[in-house]
Amino acid sequence: MTPIERLALRCLSPGFTGSSAPDWVRRRAASGLGGVVLYGRNVQDLAQLTALNAALHAERPGLLVAIDEEGGDVTRLEARTGSSYPGNLALGAAGDPSLTSDVAGAIGTQLAEVGIDIDLAPVVDVNTNPQNPVIGVRSFGSDAAAVAVHSEAWITGLQGAGVAACAKHFPGHGDTSVDSHLGLPVVEEDPHVRALEPFRAAIGCGVQAIMSAHIVAPAIDVLPATISRRVMTGLLRDELGFSGLAVSDALEMRGVSDGRDVAGAAVRALVAGCDALCIGGHLAGEEVVDEIVRAVVAAVEEGRISEQRLHEAASRVDALAAWRQGRGSRTHVSNEVGIVAARRAVKSEGPVRVGNEAVVVRLEGPRSIAAGDVPWGVAASLAARGVKVTAAQDLDAPAGTSLVLVVRDLHRLPEQRQVIEGLLARRPDAILVEMGVPACRPPGAHSYIATNGSARVCAEAAADLMTR
Repeated sequence: MTPIERLALRCLSPGFTGSSAPDWVRRRAASGLGGVVLYGRNVQDLAQLTALNAALHAERPGLLVAIDEEGGDVTRLEARTGSSYPGNLALGAAGDPSLTSDVAGAIGTQLAEVGIDIDLAPVVDVNTNPQNPVIGVRSFGSDAAAVAVHSEAWITGLQGAGVAACAKHFPGHGDTSVDSHLGLPVVEEDPHVRALEPFRAAIGCGVQAIMSAHIVAPAIDVLPATISRRVMTGLLRDELGFSGLAVSDALEMRGVSDGRDVAGAAVRALVAGCDALCIGGHLAGEEVVDEIVRAVVAAVEEGRISEQRLHEAASRVDALAAWRQGRGSRTHVSNEVGIVAARRAVKSEGPVRVGNEAVVVRLEGPRSIAAGDVPWGVAASLAARGVKVTAAQDLDAPAGTSLVLVVRDLHRLPEQRQVIEGLLARRPDAILVEMGVPACRPPGAHSYIATNGSARVCAEAAADLMTR
């Protein structure tokens, strides 16, 4: 392997399938691969994950093992059960930055124990567009100042446990109505107005990494931020003064790959100022790694990217690895803080207590690609508290039986709203539980609970209210 190939490899963070590292990943790790990104598909339980990460680090101690563990709706460690920690919107609703820091510290404690080096969190986007299909409950809220305060608290808590934080999605994904997994969102508002404030706070408190967004901010550039030098160098480095690791969002996402091959997008992201390139959410094989390495080498040979720029990117990957190795596991916070935070975040109005029997109607909405297929709803939590629960898709509830209607982001689903309004007209005593952004409470919802997220602990907090 040539020196340029090794530098190119250092800038890559691919994903892979399976609960153990494939041979191709181990070989490339030993050859200088910069990192890997783990997904829910790679996690069976904590013991298996610990062994997987130990095997990866045995190939190269400086390998950066990354994962998306936001808490709330986006969890990889607890994708099979739902998270033990509320997500950002719930923490924003609780309104206590010290609690936010404690939750992040607990997440960081667990990540450090299983051998994770960098958590691709927190989301610091200001959720200014209610129709946003991909941020929503992943944001601390719609007020930039409050989001900045909680972002700083979350980063401080996580990094206090010895795990690097990665603030995302720069320069702000909150003012969008398109999921960048599926298309290219455009933010009409200049990020300087609101979106940059939490990133400034993140940089000010020493965040180790910042992830790009596959969005266009016309006030700055017509190119997607990930491949825009004006955004990733001019704005992030020169204007905001960030000197840490710039991480690309997954390069196979349609927001940046539509009309471009992944290898070409990788080269353009490096030129723009990204240092670590994430791939492998869907393209999880060795072929894409080899393709990108060849493309980067060709770009150096053709003068489209300088060897100095490649050295700079690789050195930032190494610098973060050195930071992680120097930290080890620091603070230790109990995971009991998760349910404490969820209980402080849940809000209710009207009579929300259920009887000994309840029919639970959960209305399914579009699944978030970012979150994946994670269990949600309140039926299991009610049953665990002794309620005889019948899950249903209609209103066939016997007389005297409580009716619980469960939704997620009702404000974005007009057809579901019609269904709910019809059900409430027939059963005005029904309890409506909103487990997404609580932006739409129908007039007929006299008994209402807002959990501010669909994490398992959010469901438990709602069940506590309905059974106490």
